[in-house]
Amino acid sequence: MAQPQLNGATTAPPFRRRNRNPTTANCILGLICKILTTIIIIAAVAGFLFWLIVRPNVVKFRVTEASLTEFTYTNNTLHYNLALNITVRNPNSRVGLYYDSIETTAFYHDARFASQNLGNFFQHKKNTTVLSPVFKGQQVVPFSEEQGKKLNEDQGSEIYRINVKLLLKVRFKLGLFKTGKVTPKVRCELHVPLKSRNGTVSGAGFQATGCEWWIH
Repeated sequence: MAQPQLNGATTAPPFRRRNRNPTTANCILGLICKILTTIIIIAAVAGFLFWLIVRPNVVKFRVTEASLTEFTYTNNTLHYNLALNITVRNPNSRVGLYYDSIETTAFYHDARFASQNLGNFFQHKKNTTVLSPVFKGQQVVPFSEEQGKKLNEDQGSEIYRINVKLLLKVRFKLGLFKTGKVTPKVRCELHVPLKSRNGTVSGAGFQATGCEWWIH
């Protein structure tokens, strides 16, 4: 027998999920992409105009003096005393440089044995600055068999093949405009004669050597 309906009762309409409008999401995503593309284009154009106007020249690093008074290796320990004069030439007539950090590291046939932080300074346009790192002390350096052979060769000639690397944090200044930090690297491949106790050196002495600079 059919059940009678209650007076005043109503039947609820079926629940329907609201579908999100994909058009709105696509519009927002497209707007974000356009903004990012515009920023990239503006930055690229600004960088190109900066280069076009300034035409910056590469900063020149050169080791002009090197004094090696100790370089002995016993019981896997290297004893060393190396002093350098490095000239840094900014040849640009419009650009100054902020050196926020200069870390110098000395290597003997790829074996790191000493490092020194030279602090920070500002270099004016058309200016030459002299850096004078000193590496002195002792360091445990387990040389490989090949490195040991190279050491024997250098001890025979009393001229040591030492590489010095500089890791820089630099900002460029043009008028009131300053760039963000870049991290150039400098590599100096040196042939340094050992100085005797009376101050004499083998051969013609140390020859001033230019260094390689690159930005990565």
